[in-house]
Amino acid sequence: MKRLTLADCFDPTGERFGIPTFPWRCAPNDLATRRQLRSRGLRPGGQDIAAQILRPRRRREPLTAYLYRVDLARPVRPMTPGRWRAHEAMMRARRRCPRCGADAGYVIPPTLGTCVTCAYPEEQRAA
Repeated sequence: MKRLTLADCFDPTGERFGIPTFPWRCAPNDLATRRQLRSRGLRPGGQDIAAQILRPRRRREPLTAYLYRVDLARPVRPMTPGRWRAHEAMMRARRRCPRCGADAGYVIPPTLGTCVTCAYPEEQRAA
C-alpha cells in the first residue's frame, strides 16, 4: 500500500475518501472531535460525521479522528442522582476482588483479574 503523505490527506470536497478530509491540525474551526466538543460541554447529539482528520504514520495505517459540526452539537446531559448511583455501583464492582471478595481500594487491573495481594501471594508473605 502506498504511504499517505500530508498532502494526500487534504480532500475538503470528499472526492477521495467519501467525506471531507483534512490533514492533522488543519480542520476548520466550525468542526470538532468528540473530545473537543466535550471540553466545551457539548456532545455530538446524534449528528452524522461531518469530516475526518488523517495523520500519516510511517509504518502503519494513518490515525483517523472524526469531526462533528459545532453548531449542531447539543449540551452534555447532566448527571442525575440515579446515574451517580449506577456509576458508583459500577466502580465498586471494578474494585472488588473476585477471589478474596475484598474491596481493593483501586480498580483491579484486567491483566491480573484479581487484587495484587491475591495475584502475588508469595511476595506478600516475604514483605
